[in-house]
Amino acid sequence: MYGNFKIKENPCILGLESSCDETAGAVVRGRKILSNVIISSASEQAKYGGVVPEIASRAHTDAVNKVAVKAVADAGLTFKDIDAVAVTYGAGLLGALLVGLSFAKSLAYTLNVPLIAVNHIRGHLSASYLCSEELEPPYVTLLASGGHTAVLHTKSYTEFEVLGATCDDAAGEAFDKVARVLSLPYPGGPNVQKTAETGKPVIPFPQALVKNSRNMQFSYSGLKTAVINYCHNSAQKGEEINIHDVACSFQRSAIDPLVAKTVESALKLGVKTVTAGGGVTANDYLRTSLSQACQKAGLKLILPEKVYCTDNAGMIASEGLVQYKAGNFAPLSINAQAHIPLV
Repeated sequence: MYGNFKIKENPCILGLESSCDETAGAVVRGRKILSNVIISSASEQAKYGGVVPEIASRAHTDAVNKVAVKAVADAGLTFKDIDAVAVTYGAGLLGALLVGLSFAKSLAYTLNVPLIAVNHIRGHLSASYLCSEELEPPYVTLLASGGHTAVLHTKSYTEFEVLGATCDDAAGEAFDKVARVLSLPYPGGPNVQKTAETGKPVIPFPQALVKNSRNMQFSYSGLKTAVINYCHNSAQKGEEINIHDVACSFQRSAIDPLVAKTVESALKLGVKTVTAGGGVTANDYLRTSLSQACQKAGLKLILPEKVYCTDNAGMIASEGLVQYKAGNFAPLSINAQAHIPLV
């Protein structure tokens, strides 16, 4: 009979992630990551200039068992050593989520261990625990991903306050759209960064920040439109654009406000630590700028390794540990959700 779980002090948790185009499995024991396996369909998706949901779902179906088996083996364990299965149930592509969730349900039932349903965004927020066993709330977190952009006050392991967020596009979404405008290949974010490395910030694009707002709000729609207009106007005039300068100027306008407001929020709240999560935090310019700004302000920065910023199962297992200790186990009837609240 499924159920009757006892919470262990230092559990081994298998995390599974399948929200987009990465199928991932990882095992953590406490805050120590024992394995992290990723099989990506990004190269296949690149043929179409972006993620095709049906292709992603088929890829997850082929890979989900492989990543689970390899994650457990790489950790030097067997499935009998797994104390809980944590899996992304949202947000993301519905078909892709269903593949991972269905597999996790079956595995949890077979092993008679708790099923932990993880909010993908909470996973990004918990990635920092993988690189610091001493990290404890309260602290300020910069979240910058393909679907969300926000600065949060992490009050406890399970309680968050959104200090400011985007009112339109997310930072990662803007990077992808600008990449398409510049005819850069998928995935857009890393290729914008690479192109920007040899450019200069000489184009006065607007900052991705809502001016004169009572609340701290970011806005990427205007910045994205400014880049599009600049490129189209140049083309109409027969002028050749320097895509390196465009990428560099865009990158500065997209990231500088995030760094400034994150540090400003930490100082205002009187917290001493800043963390970051989400795919955009793998951007080298953001990492360098945030590190320098925190150092100048006397703040401690906990920045996950790049592999734990982009989609991975280590962060899902990390958030799984938080929910495990809180006793937040999911019923086997839980369904996937394409959209769920930020926190």
